[in-house]
Amino acid sequence: MVNSRFTNLIDLNDMSSEWWLNVVKRASDICDDPAKYAKVCDGKIMATLFYEPSTRTQMSFQTAMLRLGGTIIGFDNPATSSVAKGENLKDTTKIVSSYADIMVMRHPSEGAAKAAALTADCPIINAGDGSHLHPTQTLTDMLTLYREKGRLENLTIGLCGDLKNGRTVHSMCKALSSFKGIKFVFISTKELGMPQYIKDILMAKNCQFSENPSLEDAIGELDMLYMTRVQKERFASEEEYLALKDAYILDKKKLNKAKSDCIVLHPLPRVDEITMDVDDDPRAMFFKQAKYGMYVRMALIMTILENPNESRPLLTGSTYPSVACGNPNCITHKEGYLPKYFRGLGDMLECEYCDERRLGN
Repeated sequence: MVNSRFTNLIDLNDMSSEWWLNVVKRASDICDDPAKYAKVCDGKIMATLFYEPSTRTQMSFQTAMLRLGGTIIGFDNPATSSVAKGENLKDTTKIVSSYADIMVMRHPSEGAAKAAALTADCPIINAGDGSHLHPTQTLTDMLTLYREKGRLENLTIGLCGDLKNGRTVHSMCKALSSFKGIKFVFISTKELGMPQYIKDILMAKNCQFSENPSLEDAIGELDMLYMTRVQKERFASEEEYLALKDAYILDKKKLNKAKSDCIVLHPLPRVDEITMDVDDDPRAMFFKQAKYGMYVRMALIMTILENPNESRPLLTGSTYPSVACGNPNCITHKEGYLPKYFRGLGDMLECEYCDERRLGN
């Protein structure tokens, strides 16, 4: 087993559901009186390392730290850092983590945040690793549900669009499946459907889910509809993207078939999957949701910095030096020095960085 000396947030499921709820409830308190928290991080430094573009996640983290009284360093374009000279992930994050009290990282490769946490000298928060996970967006979504629906249990949640590459929906399924009475409806084409490993997690937790290719048919049963963008950057070719990009569009006509108290969320940015005529509907919560993201990240920063040195396991399986992960976007293919750790699952091996499964031969 390989442990970290720090309280990292790599995957929300590394923490207990009680821990998540404490963060969400603290964020709700901050929503009601943000001025009360203006000096709690006075003298603290947060580093933000964004290896791919971001608006809401990056700015909400930076604003969160500034509102808490701390300061920020980092980069939002690797071309302006030593990464452009060929510096590896370990060296970049090792150096930057020695300057900061907490580090937030977004990276296009799955498993990058966990790889960085192996050697970092401060806690790391995963702000999105490829199409794998996005735990702080899930905390944002949980706060939105908590504030707007009043509960995190007994909800029917529709996830629509690119479920294959959508790290936000992967994280949401893993987290909300721990709460009583949650039912998921996956609304997508076969090509963009939810990965099998997520379905396996839901089945292991006896969490109900169904699949429906029609948004119009499914919308009437939902308490919350989570729209996602068909992400051009996750496709191998322009042709494949163009064939699927308009598969699911929410407009006012479709929304009129939803329940009066159904809320619509979206991690943003949107392209054209939600038409502008939806924006003024009181059920449209995606702009409010983005603001909730700042408050939940304030709560998260505070929670981690209150107890930054709690040792937690990062890698729990075994090394297989001759086995390569089958996911071409796994961080282990780009950073060859990383130990190749897999968990054994019967005849299968599961990569501990990106959760990709392969036969164990």
